[in-house]
Amino acid sequence: MSKIIRIGTRDSELALWQAKTVQSQLESLGHKTVIVPVKSTGDLVLNKPIYELGIVGVFTKTLDISMLNHDIDIAVHSFKDVPTMLPAGIVQAAVIKRGNVRDTLVFKDNEEFLSQKHAVIATGSLRRRAQWLNRFPTHTVEDIRGNVNLRLQKLEDSEHWNAAIFAAAGLGRIDKRPEEAINLNWMVPAPAQGTIMVTALEEDEEIRAICAEINHEETEICTTIERKFLNLLEGGCSAPIGALAFIKDEEINFTGILLSADGSKKIEVTRNEKLGEHHNLAQFCADYVIERGGKRLMADIKRADKKINIYSTKRMTDDQKQLFHNEVVSDSSDFAKISINRIHPSILKNEIENVIITSKNGVESLTTNYSAAELQFKNIYCVGRRTKRMIEKRIGPVKHSTNYAQDLAEHLVEFMDGTEVTYFCSSLHLDTIPTVLGENNIKVHEVEAYQTKYDGKKIDDSVEGVMFYSPSTVEAYIQKNEAKGVAFCIGTTTADEAKKYFTDVRIAKVPTVESVVELVNEFYL
Repeated sequence: MSKIIRIGTRDSELALWQAKTVQSQLESLGHKTVIVPVKSTGDLVLNKPIYELGIVGVFTKTLDISMLNHDIDIAVHSFKDVPTMLPAGIVQAAVIKRGNVRDTLVFKDNEEFLSQKHAVIATGSLRRRAQWLNRFPTHTVEDIRGNVNLRLQKLEDSEHWNAAIFAAAGLGRIDKRPEEAINLNWMVPAPAQGTIMVTALEEDEEIRAICAEINHEETEICTTIERKFLNLLEGGCSAPIGALAFIKDEEINFTGILLSADGSKKIEVTRNEKLGEHHNLAQFCADYVIERGGKRLMADIKRADKKINIYSTKRMTDDQKQLFHNEVVSDSSDFAKISINRIHPSILKNEIENVIITSKNGVESLTTNYSAAELQFKNIYCVGRRTKRMIEKRIGPVKHSTNYAQDLAEHLVEFMDGTEVTYFCSSLHLDTIPTVLGENNIKVHEVEAYQTKYDGKKIDDSVEGVMFYSPSTVEAYIQKNEAKGVAFCIGTTTADEAKKYFTDVRIAKVPTVESVVELVNEFYL
């Protein structure tokens, strides 16, 4: 080729080393080249972790634009930083023989902190953070950004970091690996880590043919498997996903891993395939991870990148979270904490003609203290379908149930036999039932079956709506927060309490968590 090949690269020391490696290989084949440095967004924004920048291909985008503008002919990248889907018109042209794939721990003084309960580790990688916390859950991981030299300097200057994690290849290539360093052989590297990759314009067949001359086939096979695994999990290059494939004795050995951002959950897969029979290896391993909770884990990771817009004042199960519309980013915690009381035996010594139970907590209290045979209840009245099911499973048949306390009170006034009723209730409860019955000359014996304690927390200003399940959760919320946005309520009693503070109050069709979720989804449709 007569023209000079313009090699685009980031301008860090490591990136320039990689570009010069490609340059050397091309020039050894007789091609003329020139290096064109370009500064990326990832190099310019150093005050945020990579995974918070919100840009796909944070280190590659600027080079992509330069190539599409025909300012460069090829671009040289650290392959692990390249998105699995390249921009239209740009293709992978070559990969250079792989270097050290491992992550390296550089420590300040010694390794003693590894056996200690508390230590502080620095890394800007979500994958490294998650794997470290999975192995050392009591340690603290803090963010560190910048090129290799800058990060090494930050570690040296820090007064409280014990160590920082680097790519072994990066340290080795610019001869900056300190003596105080060890390879983390247990840590699964990023897909394509340790590999230099070259891109070119799809339409430039001459350049692509030249790049093919320096392509390393074994590295290409392994990194293709790793990146396909990443792509099938729908993970970006900053997701907590690790993958490593290597060839030994004509066999491909693969390890893949997916973790939650905090490292508390991990799904790992290993598999070997004969070289030439490996084409479904990435698919098999990705399916293995997905079938074991990977899909849900990835959904949680993606939601974590977005601002929370719905808050539930009752901790939600994973299955309940999956019911939300895609536009909903939820968080939850229990704003009302329950503790069961011991009910005195004298209360249950004789048969009780009429009993009211308005929650599953009341059932739990009774059946924790006593067996069904000891609970001599002639007529049981309750609020809620799930409370009814629990009573009939653990205690006995329910004579009548309603969805709301007001409806139950009105029914008892009209149809209940006798003039007394025993009400197993919470330490915090509305006066609806006692008031209505008292006004109609029915005596109510209140028994505090359990205690409800407020345990609210301050929530983020990005929240547009709050899910409430009882008047207590409303009160607990108001103690720590202003009444802003929409109040999504499980029933009319809860809604009545919410209306004291919120202007927009909506009520679920039926008093279940799932129905409140449906109410939220309707708001976002």
